[in-house]
Amino acid sequence: MPFSSADLAAIGLTLRLAGTTMALLLVLCTPLAWWLAHTPSRWRGPVSAVVALPLVLPPTVIGFYLLVTMGPNGPIGQFTQWLGIGALPFTFWGLVAGSLIYSLPFAVQPLQAAFEAIGSRPLEAAATLGAGPLDRFFTVALPLARPGFITAAILSFAHTVGEFGVVLMLGGNIPGVTRVVSVQIYDHVEALEYTQAHWLAGGMVLFSFVVLLGLNLTRRRASMVS
Repeated sequence: MPFSSADLAAIGLTLRLAGTTMALLLVLCTPLAWWLAHTPSRWRGPVSAVVALPLVLPPTVIGFYLLVTMGPNGPIGQFTQWLGIGALPFTFWGLVAGSLIYSLPFAVQPLQAAFEAIGSRPLEAAATLGAGPLDRFFTVALPLARPGFITAAILSFAHTVGEFGVVLMLGGNIPGVTRVVSVQIYDHVEALEYTQAHWLAGGMVLFSFVVLLGLNLTRRRASMVS
């Protein structure tokens, strides 16, 4: 069998992390992307820059500051301990928190682009028919922005699967708890277990190819429909 029990545990944990992160990002980023797409506020530029920071910051920098702020002596860590949750670093939910930050632009930017592409006419037409703001959002904006949601889901899931620096800084290397596929590959290479590393790394390459191919096909179908 090409994958050991440790490899399978890492794969399962990675898929669980990516799925949880993707679902939370779609919920949390939808109102943010809608605001960025329509607000005339002067804060739009700074907020957009903050959202895009994970694209340019080294993952270890993000992981380090999350480790400090969520640690026992950090502000978030003290708050979570006050709630009785405990410190988040070196736990699965700590990885989720780090993944939400690290994959944030991969969810916000496709959603924002989809909302901007809708334009104002469909919403104005719905308003003339008596639809309120929430009705216009849920019955007009969301269906028209469906390609953006598909893109955001695919990119945020795939990007979370490929994490390394953030999860290693924030979660360490705890089997069954924080050891994801990228860290498992690193462990195999350190142990000179190149055959096992090849299997996992090759799987990551194949997964990335399938994701990009599916994304291109989705965009092509969306453009043909529109």
